[in-house]
Amino acid sequence: MKRKKGYFSISAVAEMFSIHQQTIRLYEKQGLISPKRSDGNTRLFSEEDVNRLEEIVYLTHKVGINLAGVEMILKLKKQIKKLQKDMNVMFDNANKKLDADVITYKQTIAENAQELLRIKQKTQLLQPTDPSKSPIETNINHDSWKVEYEEGED
Repeated sequence: MKRKKGYFSISAVAEMFSIHQQTIRLYEKQGLISPKRSDGNTRLFSEEDVNRLEEIVYLTHKVGINLAGVEMILKLKKQIKKLQKDMNVMFDNANKKLDADVITYKQTIAENAQELLRIKQKTQLLQPTDPSKSPIETNINHDSWKVEYEEGED
């Protein structure tokens, strides 16, 4: 069962931040907040609206930024949040790609290791019983390589 979200009236919100209701209406007119409306057209402020209003009040009253500056700050914060989300998606995709590459590389390494073992085993089979001879020398029929030279007069 979902808990119903609570909404605050403009008078309750104005009292929370010790500001005039007209100031809140001005922020709404400037597009900085957009509370929901009841059937009777009464402003209904959600928790998110209250949090945003708290930020606006801090920037205007405590830091001294004008409404145009507050609007710019809120837009930039929204862009930063989107960019962070996009970066996180890119990092997740890169990590997935790296994980897949690691699996592929491990498989390739295992296959190459098996091939090297096969080659090593074949080489060991070709090893001479006389350690002074190389594997190539043991497989060559030296008699077939004999060349006869005619001795002639120079």
